[in-house]
Formats: sequence, C-alpha cells, structure tokens
Amino acid sequence: MTELSRRIYEAVRQIPAGSVMSYGQVAALAGNPGAARAVGFALHRNPEPGVIPCHRVVFADGRLASAFAFGGEGVQRAMLEAEGVEFLPDGRVDMARFGI
Repeated sequence: MTELSRRIYEAVRQIPAGSVMSYGQVAALAGNPGAARAVGFALHRNPEPGVIPCHRVVFADGRLASAFAFGGEGVQRAMLEAEGVEFLPDGRVDMARFGI
C-alpha cells in the first residue's frame, strides 16, 4: 500500500455515517489536493470494505460513481439511504444537506 493510499483510507474513515465527501475533498484531506483520481483508484482497491466506508465518497456535484466497486451505483445509493442520506429528484446526493 502506498503512503497516499494509506492517507486516503484514513481520510475516508473520518466521514461519519449520514454524510458524504467528494473525491476532491478526500484528496485534500489526505494532503494531496487535486488527486481526486488517485482517491478513486484507492477506493476501488479498498482493502477493508466494511471498515473503510468508500460508499460515502461521491462526485463533487453529488453524482454516484457508476462503477462503484462493491456492487454498482444502486448498492452505493442503498447504503447511503440506509444511513439517512437523501437524494435530489435527479438522483444526486443533496450535497448542501449531506456533504461535509
């Protein structure tokens, strides 16, 4: 595991249930602003899917990743809804309410 991946996983662990962060926010929190793609790659290889809540990371506009690594977009949405996250009519997370 790279040092950047370790920092990304640590940042994602800090996202509380019922909240989301964007890939860019996670990259900044991990000390690498602008490394949003690296966040996506790291989360796709999540070594602890039940511990590192990668489902709480979304695009900056609230869209879900269509290639959510652990079951697809529908699974990610269901996991977020189970935590109380609400979606706008167009299917995006309401970032004003649930984004950190």
